[in-house]
Amino acid sequence: MIPHQKNVIEAGWVIPVEPAGAVLRDHAVVVAGDRIHEIMPVRQARERYPDARRMDLAGHVLIPGLINLHTHAAMTLMRGLGDDLGLMEWLNQHIWPAEMRLASPEFVHDGTLLACAEMLRGGVTCFNDMYFFPEAAARAALGAGMRAALGVIVIEFRSPYATDASDYLSKGLAARDALKHEPLLSFCLAPHAPFTVSDTAFERLAVYADELDLPVHIHVHETSEEIRESVASHKLRPLRRLQRLGLLGPNLIAVHAVHLADDEIALLAEHACHVAHCPSSNLKLASGIAPVAALHDAGVNVGLGTDGAASNNRLDVLTEMRLAALLAKGASGKATALPAHVALKMATLNAARALGLDHAVGSLTPGKFADMTAVDLSSLELSPCYDALSHLVYVAGREHVSHVWVNGELLVENGRLTRLDADELRAKAGYWGDKIRSEDQGLKIVGKA
Repeated sequence: MIPHQKNVIEAGWVIPVEPAGAVLRDHAVVVAGDRIHEIMPVRQARERYPDARRMDLAGHVLIPGLINLHTHAAMTLMRGLGDDLGLMEWLNQHIWPAEMRLASPEFVHDGTLLACAEMLRGGVTCFNDMYFFPEAAARAALGAGMRAALGVIVIEFRSPYATDASDYLSKGLAARDALKHEPLLSFCLAPHAPFTVSDTAFERLAVYADELDLPVHIHVHETSEEIRESVASHKLRPLRRLQRLGLLGPNLIAVHAVHLADDEIALLAEHACHVAHCPSSNLKLASGIAPVAALHDAGVNVGLGTDGAASNNRLDVLTEMRLAALLAKGASGKATALPAHVALKMATLNAARALGLDHAVGSLTPGKFADMTAVDLSSLELSPCYDALSHLVYVAGREHVSHVWVNGELLVENGRLTRLDADELRAKAGYWGDKIRSEDQGLKIVGKA
């Protein structure tokens, strides 16, 4: 893109997210370089910028790029592996054994690249990742042109990536140091979960989080079993243990947060913590339904994540928006719970806020980066349209995403990836699928013997 070249995207509707609930009919977003320059009615934009490059998306709604607040991108290569099992059986019998044998920089790069393609085609412009070999994930995200928050994963178990918690932390921080000047990348500390990380490691992480001002991205209160084990081992529920160890605060992103007592919701609100809500994964693994309406009412910032494709099995934030809104209504008994504009905010600005990126992305605001998604509302199955915001959350699907920009660069045009080669990605997926299938069958045979 030529510096200072004005690009005018005209849309039937522009939903900027800020101010809340605003829907601008027949408006244009003017982009200069990698930033949003201004937003104005289409007629005014044509008068002010007669020589600008213009894109006519009259039947489309233009929104901020969606943000996936929690995923394990490389696990896209394990989509459908060990389905219809509980969390711990799924992990112990399928996922962890496969990872121990196959996880490598090549595995992570190819899996993350496949995930980037899926997310981009679904309107996602930024994702928060937790996995091994973050340098390989970074290479994939940068190759795809996506914005990514990469996790410095910490776990006590040996893996092909590291030997113990100290080794994970050392390698992850070295990756951050090597990549911290990449404008599309940021980092989070990513202890896996309270049941896989020791008090000693948590204490070190609390120090680093404070010194480096990094988010702490952790699975917590995902299952009732996790809570029972914590009480048995530590005499505390997981959140109270994290509080004792100094982890609760504005940097904490509590992933799942399904099983919360009222005092724990108040605790999250008191410490200005964030929650990454993953409704599809929570349902598929029978973990439960997070009390999102109560969290919202308490003032807790809640964003949306998909979890990995191995436990969802889609990296589809539009689906998560709809499901989050419907579950909140059903669980609370209030049809007014989590209205459409709140669901969209959870998938954009709230997620950006949790990652410390709300100054840069998450809403269509002049001065922010031009991370945008266009959704075509002209399809027969979306007609008629009375309320574009309601349609976006309750009717539209990722198949209706037409255009996606990151930093002003068009990465999806009329549903087609502009940077990534779909045939090449299919070949990579097939290669890894054969290896994983063979490995998983071998494990089953050994287990039966």
